[in-house]
Amino acid sequence: MHAAVVTRFGEPEVFELTELPDPVPGPGQVAIDVSHAAVGLIDVYIRQGLYKDRAGLPQPPYVPGLEVAGTIRALGEGVDGFRIGEPVVTTSGTGAEGAYASVAVVDAAMTASLEGTGVDPALAVAALPNAVTAYLALTGVAHLQPGERVLVHGALGGLASVFPGVARSLGASSVVGTARRGSLAAARASSVPYDEVVASEDLVDALGDQRFDVVIDPVGGQVRTDSLRVMAPLGRMLLVGNGSGDWQHTVDTNALWGGNLALLGFSIGYYLPAHPEQVRPAVEAALKVIGQGLVDLHTQTLPLAEAVEAHRRLENGSVGGRILLTPS
Repeated sequence: MHAAVVTRFGEPEVFELTELPDPVPGPGQVAIDVSHAAVGLIDVYIRQGLYKDRAGLPQPPYVPGLEVAGTIRALGEGVDGFRIGEPVVTTSGTGAEGAYASVAVVDAAMTASLEGTGVDPALAVAALPNAVTAYLALTGVAHLQPGERVLVHGALGGLASVFPGVARSLGASSVVGTARRGSLAAARASSVPYDEVVASEDLVDALGDQRFDVVIDPVGGQVRTDSLRVMAPLGRMLLVGNGSGDWQHTVDTNALWGGNLALLGFSIGYYLPAHPEQVRPAVEAALKVIGQGLVDLHTQTLPLAEAVEAHRRLENGSVGGRILLTPS
């Protein structure tokens, strides 16, 4: 099989396109002929070596990537409910490696059929894992209630942009987005279901007296601290990323007890393997949201040989949605 291999921790240039033996699924696994692999910031962070000492994450040389769409190639022992040739997509939580290849092996429990859904595989791998993340985060962690107000940072980001549709499906009364001034016009012109989008640099002044019950923050840095000033009493902030790259920023915890606020971290990669029974209902809810047209996600597609360029674009913030790799 073709694979883009991280040969060492470092800059994007550490990738090497190579040929590897086709992987064989073990018990409870499926092998997938990959049509699309999603590239995520977590892939970038692992490649950079930010998590090199964390147990369970790969060490070079390895094939990165968590999420793929394609067709079932082979079934491992004990797997039923799938057939050879069936179109499928994986959710997050399948591990941290293996997707940047023409064949990927994943856990069957983290794999969902696309048969009969009418959802395009590219959109599925771009949107479904993040929509599942949004559904589980909003229902199981933030406990979003009908009528509550939601604020989403990084409005057009690959993860952020699925939260409005999922939040509306759960009964949110309004959803406001934020974006940097340079991308504000694009965010306002998109069909992502925001009531309004404001500049993150002017967050407090732009929102005025508006207060939010749930804040979605995949950005981090100063916007995280600024958000505390626009949260309603008993407000919950979901920390789902650090797109700003500001790893030194800290939050004044005295502002939490003084404002009756909560900061809640959520990483689906660690959550789903411990709760596989939640995959199916989350996938069904996410596919319904996508099928209703509540997800407007810009995608860029590059061949596997351009994994270096894909990572460069993520690092310089020029994606504005999700970037996908195709084996051919």
